[in-house]
Amino acid sequence: MTPRRLIVSAAAVVAVGLLACVPLVFGGYGLSLAINLMSYTVLATAWALFSGPTRYVSLATVAFFGIGAYTVAVFGEVFAWPVVLVIALAIGVVLALIVGLSTLRLSGVYFVIFTFGLAELVRQLVTWYEVNVTRTLGRYVFIDVTTAQIYWQLLALAVLVFIAGILIRRSRLGLALRVIGDDETVARHVGIDTTRAKVTLFALSAAFITVTGAVMAPRWTYIDPAIAFNATVSFQVLIMALLGGAHRLYGPVLGVVPLALLFEVLTANFPNHFSILVGAAFMLVVYAVPRGVAGLIEEGRGSLRGPRRGLST
Repeated sequence: MTPRRLIVSAAAVVAVGLLACVPLVFGGYGLSLAINLMSYTVLATAWALFSGPTRYVSLATVAFFGIGAYTVAVFGEVFAWPVVLVIALAIGVVLALIVGLSTLRLSGVYFVIFTFGLAELVRQLVTWYEVNVTRTLGRYVFIDVTTAQIYWQLLALAVLVFIAGILIRRSRLGLALRVIGDDETVARHVGIDTTRAKVTLFALSAAFITVTGAVMAPRWTYIDPAIAFNATVSFQVLIMALLGGAHRLYGPVLGVVPLALLFEVLTANFPNHFSILVGAAFMLVVYAVPRGVAGLIEEGRGSLRGPRRGLST
């Protein structure tokens, strides 16, 4: 391991250790805000695992998030907590594999529209089942999980999603996905199994998103389809990842922190205009920061290196 990687690894360990102490220092609103930030960190980074290298824009985030939350609502009082998380994980991965195998041949706007429709389809199916089979709409969630435990579980998921991202980036799968993102036709011609690569990463991304939804479920005493499958979640995650820079593993975090805080303020002060303001934020991010904050950082580094090379020659 090079000295630079050793320093980065040590800094990461220290950062995780400090973040783990948050529930011991903050309580009430502070811990609630920390949970919100950590959940969106996992969601945005997991979204970027797939959409970053492939450049496939997915709006299915809330479909998997809602499945995780509803799995807890259904099985939370039947099985032990670890078993419930495994069940949620399995359901999310199976759905992702089915969806991926049947739709990842689509690209561009067709894929965006399909994933948005998928989230709405899942919400409608859950609503139909609740109304026509269980004869109720919504479920109460009574799970013996504290807010501190929720935060620590989300922190563990954040660590895992970053480790997964690092390993993928250094693997042949990561190289294949970057080639797909540059030109999928070329990727096929050089012998890359594009469908297999995309489905594999789509399922991995969905797994993290589903488990995040399951971990977050105990925060709500009551869950119904409108809460669990709120389409705003998909757009918030998308905006956060784009603002930070989905092409870099650390990029989404740079978008999560400012936007999560902004959305917190907007929700508290402008609840009736929140969707409009989220749309305005999306347009501003797309037009003002097309490559995200990570792109601006890279451009800044490039401009600093340029003059140095000129002076040395």
